[in-house]
Amino acid sequence: MSRSAVFLDEMGVGPLWRLRQGGAPEAAEAADVAEIVEAAAAPVAAVLDAAAPPVPAAEVVAEVKAVDVAAPVDVAPAPATPAAPAASDDTAWFDDAPPPPPARQLSDTDIAALDWDGLTAAVAKCARCDLCKTRKGVVMGRGDRQGDWLMLASSPSRLEEREGRALPGEQGKLLDNMLKAIAVDADSDVYITHLLKCRPLDEGGQERLPTEAESAACRPYFERELALLQPRTILTLGSMAAAGINPGEKPVRGTVCQLGKASVVATFHPEMLLQDETGKAKARAWADLCLAKSTHGDSHGE
Repeated sequence: MSRSAVFLDEMGVGPLWRLRQGGAPEAAEAADVAEIVEAAAAPVAAVLDAAAPPVPAAEVVAEVKAVDVAAPVDVAPAPATPAAPAASDDTAWFDDAPPPPPARQLSDTDIAALDWDGLTAAVAKCARCDLCKTRKGVVMGRGDRQGDWLMLASSPSRLEEREGRALPGEQGKLLDNMLKAIAVDADSDVYITHLLKCRPLDEGGQERLPTEAESAACRPYFERELALLQPRTILTLGSMAAAGINPGEKPVRGTVCQLGKASVVATFHPEMLLQDETGKAKARAWADLCLAKSTHGDSHGE
């Protein structure tokens, strides 16, 4: 508190009033600055001089009055921040949005015009039957796309589905050895595929026979493979493949059937031969291979 303020208070005159404008501006401004500095230093002094005697009540009252009548400091108001729009819980617009259009499925006529690359792509995204809902993958044919020999199984096994490859592992090795025994190069003259490109499963997740609708939906893919390949000899692997290649006809082992210009001979699936402990099935399979080789040679001479 300034010395003049204390003197006036003791005289009962009250706080000292100063002009905002006019009068003696230099003196008023100097007094204002001095009083502001003194007021700002007061809290610090109070901390440092905690043991000092208290200020008389009269001085405190006079100082509070002086502060009350001091000129207010002009402070520019902070720019107002626009309020964010309230979030809406209404998502009806999303529910009403139309679903994305389903992938276009090729017709039988479309499939019949595909080349090898187009056929592979079509099989990969096929949804012509309900097997697309349960499959873990598709299995396209593999091998020489200009081969004279076609090895045909019914539908992929669990191993084939997982590998994405027809007859992998021990099955493939056994088939290679069977063909090598009749002087057929499995790497350069053989194409291997299935009638169905997906693995049929029942509700319990077990393998089952394909339905007529599933077989009919996948048939155009096999027929296009057949048209592109144009094999001379088809060796069906397993009873289901033998029955499925000519629907409605009962296959007979040891005989030669025709599918277009191709000769068809039925034999055992390599997986069954791997499980044959007696050797009887292998002996019969050897006879089938010899028949197929003989028929293949005859057709080559025509």
